Amino acid sequence: MNQSQKLSIQKNITVGLMLFALFLGAGNIIFPPKLGQMAGDNFAISMIGFLITGVGLPLLAVIAIAKSGRDLESIAGRVHPIFGAVFTMIVYLSIGPFFGIPRTATVSYEIGIVPFLPEAIKNTGWTLALFTIMFFIITILFAMNPTKLVDRIGKILTPVLLIVIALLALKSFITPMGPMGAPIDSYVGNAFFESFVQGYLTMDVIAALVFGIVVINALKNEGVRESKSLIKATVIAGVIAAAGLSLVYLSLGYIGATSIEAIGVQENGGAILALASKVLYGPSGTIILALTIMFACLTTSIGLVSACAQYFEKLMPKISYTTFVFIFGGFSAFVANVGLTKLIQISVPVLLMVYPLAIVLMLLSFIDKSFERSPIVYSLALIGTAIVSIFDGLKAADILIPSIDNILSILPLYEQGIGWLVPAIVGGLIGLLLRPK
Repeated sequence: MNQSQKLSIQKNITVGLMLFALFLGAGNIIFPPKLGQMAGDNFAISMIGFLITGVGLPLLAVIAIAKSGRDLESIAGRVHPIFGAVFTMIVYLSIGPFFGIPRTATVSYEIGIVPFLPEAIKNTGWTLALFTIMFFIITILFAMNPTKLVDRIGKILTPVLLIVIALLALKSFITPMGPMGAPIDSYVGNAFFESFVQGYLTMDVIAALVFGIVVINALKNEGVRESKSLIKATVIAGVIAAAGLSLVYLSLGYIGATSIEAIGVQENGGAILALASKVLYGPSGTIILALTIMFACLTTSIGLVSACAQYFEKLMPKISYTTFVFIFGGFSAFVANVGLTKLIQISVPVLLMVYPLAIVLMLLSFIDKSFERSPIVYSLALIGTAIVSIFDGLKAADILIPSIDNILSILPLYEQGIGWLVPAIVGGLIGLLLRPK
């Protein structure tokens, strides 16, 4: 191994912080406070479940991309080229105009605008509509000509956002808003698995499958090219990012868990943070949090619109990048007008369908040399997963087919939302027996 393939400690930390910044979309900040409120005294076990899907699995996903040395479509293409293209498209649409991009606007509105609106107009739809139009006009203008300005703003905002979160967390530790409350709803007896599934909402596993190639390219630019060196450097960067995310999630979760006495149970994490910042630091805390979140969301929105437009331009070269920017910006503005709470509700069924497929695909990529990357092993494992995950999604959308639900309820962990695990393993084992020798 030559010297050019070894990164200095400082460079390792720099790449790790870059990956952390990629993951820390402002949207992710809204889920731990809500989980904390719902979990109450079951906070510790809930956070373990959430950190597995919100931190641990995304870390593995980034390493999986490094191990393959290629992008998501190349890994998904091991099942079949058509599946590779379709699944990658679904991932981009999920983290893009369907959920990820609209969420940046709704989080900005919930934390940055709602706390300052008069009560008389807080629940009127025109305020959200006006805000989303302005938000996405700015997004489109910047995304049409993405420059280093957005990257530089992002590099400034990420540390500022961390400082704001740290100040809120420290104040909540030193002078708690109140004791942890009693667990609510499914968090009473199913806190771990409920939080495990809530981790899907961060979208970080599917985002990691896209971000992974960004990390690989950054490392290659630093002279790290040999496979083992790439994987090692990615693991180090991933651990740094995972440690940062864990601290953020734990801090925000604790704020939520101790907030009920002061602000009551709120319908989403944006409202919790906005009200908690006012309790902890007064009106000035609300203003600082609002400005930080809004700018962070804006840079995330610009980055996601640009990334999606680049991908779809490559997929459909007859349509220009600029056209895709307008399409994704306009569509995201339309979707954002359902509001943050409704947007989260709409995203749950889709993520329940897609997330398990991404997890199984990623885990198989670690061991596929043992079965010579046989497509039948991938296919049957994913079919087993999809049979359950699709019905989980339909069930979350209140589309229940009792006869099928009765059959699937026999599966281990089905009631906990992880019924896809055993069919995935069985499908993979059947594929091993059937694969060409």
